[in-house]
Amino acid sequence: MSAQPPGALEGLRVVELSSERSAWAGKLLADMGAEVIVVEPPGGDRMRGYGPFLDDEPGPERSLYWWHYNTSKLGVTLDLFDPADKARFAQLIASADLLLEAEDPGHLDSLQFSYRELCELREDLIAVSITPFGRGDPRSLEPATDLTILAGGGPVWNCGYDDHSLPPVRGGGNQGYHTACHYAVMSALVALLVRDQTGIGQQIDVNMHAAANVTTEAGSYDWLVANATVERQTGRHAAGRPTLPTQIECADGKHVNTGVPPTKPPHFRELHRWMKELGLTADFPEAFLLDLGAEREFIDLSKIAEDPELQAIFGAGREAQNLVASRLSAYDFFIGSQQRGLPVGVIYSADEVMDDPHFVARGFRVEVEHPELGRSFDYPGAPYRLSASPWRISRRAPTLGEHNQMIFEMLDS
Repeated sequence: MSAQPPGALEGLRVVELSSERSAWAGKLLADMGAEVIVVEPPGGDRMRGYGPFLDDEPGPERSLYWWHYNTSKLGVTLDLFDPADKARFAQLIASADLLLEAEDPGHLDSLQFSYRELCELREDLIAVSITPFGRGDPRSLEPATDLTILAGGGPVWNCGYDDHSLPPVRGGGNQGYHTACHYAVMSALVALLVRDQTGIGQQIDVNMHAAANVTTEAGSYDWLVANATVERQTGRHAAGRPTLPTQIECADGKHVNTGVPPTKPPHFRELHRWMKELGLTADFPEAFLLDLGAEREFIDLSKIAEDPELQAIFGAGREAQNLVASRLSAYDFFIGSQQRGLPVGVIYSADEVMDDPHFVARGFRVEVEHPELGRSFDYPGAPYRLSASPWRISRRAPTLGEHNQMIFEMLDS
């Protein structure tokens, strides 16, 4: 059996100060092949106390949260207030290409690990800081969570339902942390390319609040440029003016999101052909409008307010989709739409996602062994494919202090 090809970042050493704010960035780097050494305090990071837990039994080695965010990493414990451990941390930095940290601004400075002092240990070090408001911001010491980052940055305002008597909705899955981590990884990769060309390291300052705000897309610009406030809508972009609903209930009671309705002549042609195949044209008197849409050279949505025929065509496309969906299961409508070039997504639960034929075909479900438990578990897998340097989970998350002896012997040698 031939050896597996190396990961894209093999040979890169990352020292990560364990934090829920930066854990996703460390995981992305580790699963791409970097040697990521996550540094925890002697009692363990608080993430180890986050549920859910294996078999619903709490414990520092049973947190599924910790497992997910720390795959492929090595783990050591250090007390940075202890002189001996502080010296070991300095040795780690001297051997590292990249430092990843999300401490409160000033924390490392107070330990004599400012960026200037870190560069005395490793001249070309790339240091990535992920903080709520940026290292130099007057608000830098304010407490922050994923919820407050998403709320203050704007995404919470943008997410919710047409019924504005309901409160805004925070997107799940630590999206505030994840967004900042993606910017951290992208910035670090660019800094590594620059270092390859110049030999110079960099200090990267990721502002979580600003990163979250970028994801509001036009929402912030509507306010900044047009002085308009966008309103949240069910399953679609917040907008200054209400747009047509996009979520459709299908014959099996499940829902799909149609996103953008038919907007191109071929879309109308394919939709009408589909209705004929299903024997639905007699139930849709406006079918002739689909033919009018198919015959147009171009569907110019910028003219919809002044073109009554275009308004009718556009509305007929949406209603035709609704009718087809009402006669099919959500999955059949999803696949049928995609096959006909219509952008539709089925709304899945987490377990349904893992069993979707597309995810199965791509090998998204990955089995990860836990030798200490004598068991293996299914994990979410590759978010992208690199043909020559595959993404992979190389090991399960480290137990507390698991690699102390190995790493410390390496530093002492």
